[in-house]
Amino acid sequence: MIEVAEPLAISRVKNWLAKVVIGLNFCPFAKKEFERQSIRYCLDFSESQTDSLSRLIEELALLDSDPAIETTLLIYPQSYQNFDDYLDWIELATTLVANGGYNGIFQLASFHPDYCFAGESPDDPANYTNRSPYPIIHILREASLTRVLNNFPDPESIPQRNIVRARQLGIEALQKLLK
Repeated sequence: MIEVAEPLAISRVKNWLAKVVIGLNFCPFAKKEFERQSIRYCLDFSESQTDSLSRLIEELALLDSDPAIETTLLIYPQSYQNFDDYLDWIELATTLVANGGYNGIFQLASFHPDYCFAGESPDDPANYTNRSPYPIIHILREASLTRVLNNFPDPESIPQRNIVRARQLGIEALQKLLK
C-alpha cells in the first residue's frame, strides 16, 4: 500500500470539494462552510476497525464540544479502499452514532473513490456525485442540516438534479475533475 502524506491528502480533498462538490454544485450548502473554513479535515490512519471506531468517537465528541467546527470530513487514505469493506464500515459507524448517544445530533454521509449506487452500473456517471479521492465519512450536524434544508427551495430535488448534471457531463469529464 502506498503511504499518503497528510498535507497531500488534505489538499486533494480540498481540491475535490472546490472542483466537484462546490464547482458542480452537488452540495449547494458546502461553499459557505468551505469559505468560512469551518470544515475540519481529519485523517485516520488506523489499522483496525476498533481503532477507527475510537477515532470516530473522538471526532463526534470534539464536534459536540466545539460549535466553531461546522462539519468534519474523516478521511481514510489507507483504509477501506475496497468499496464493499467501506460499506460495512459505514454501517458500523452509523450504528455507533445511533447507539452512542448522537442519534438526532449527527448524521453521516459517505464518499468513496469507487462509490456505486445500489442497482446502478459502476460506469454510471451518477456515481460521481458520491465519488471522492479517498474513502470519507462526512459528519454533519443534524440541526444545521435541518436549518439549511428548511431555507432551500425544493431540497428533495437535489439528488435528482445532481444525477442529471453528472450524466450530462459524462464519465470522462468527471474523472478529470476528480484527479
